Amino acid sequence: MAEPATQSPYISSSGGGGSGSTEPAGRDPKVAGGSPQSCAVHDLIFWRDVKKTGLVFSTTLILLLSLAAFSVISVVSYLILALLSVTISFRVYKSVIQAVQKSEEGHPFKAYLDLDVAVSSDTFHNYVSATMVHINHALKLIMRLFLVEDLVDSLKLAVVMWLMTYVGAIFNGITLLILAELLVFSAPVVYEKYKTQIDHYVGIAREQIKSVVSKVQAKLPGVVKKKPE
Repeated sequence: MAEPATQSPYISSSGGGGSGSTEPAGRDPKVAGGSPQSCAVHDLIFWRDVKKTGLVFSTTLILLLSLAAFSVISVVSYLILALLSVTISFRVYKSVIQAVQKSEEGHPFKAYLDLDVAVSSDTFHNYVSATMVHINHALKLIMRLFLVEDLVDSLKLAVVMWLMTYVGAIFNGITLLILAELLVFSAPVVYEKYKTQIDHYVGIAREQIKSVVSKVQAKLPGVVKKKPE
């Protein structure tokens, strides 16, 4: 959100422009991410590799459904037991085969045991630094909202939290996560297919919201309106 040129010590207004996108039209979202990680996530949620996305989607969905039916401790314990059952069974099977065939292939997981999985200090510090940037930004945003630097933004947060009380009365956290996953793996594909129509109706809705916000701001006492640049 852009800060106004002159800030009121009491109330300021963003004029409803904070929700608008600042990225140039036609920009490739894959390029906009900038990092290999963002490109991988983009390919994942847009089902570029159906097998890979299907594996991630089905695994996480089963995990969330399990958490909805059982406790976290039970789910984690069952997952660890299942993984140990597979690795121990395979280890015993390979040992029996080697004993029968009198071969010396060695440990079946030796290639994985020899892998260097240690995290370097530079990598750790890079992740910590990147995390701290987001934490500091979140703390600054929380202070702005709760100390009412911008009355309109604080009112928006109050309305959202009021609506969330009704959502929380209907859904629990795990159910919301399940719905969120379904949206993440379906909404981008639908948007990519019907981008023109969706953008048209979103633009209409955005203009209506801006109009309502402008009317509310005009009735709020002490609101400093931004001068057109």
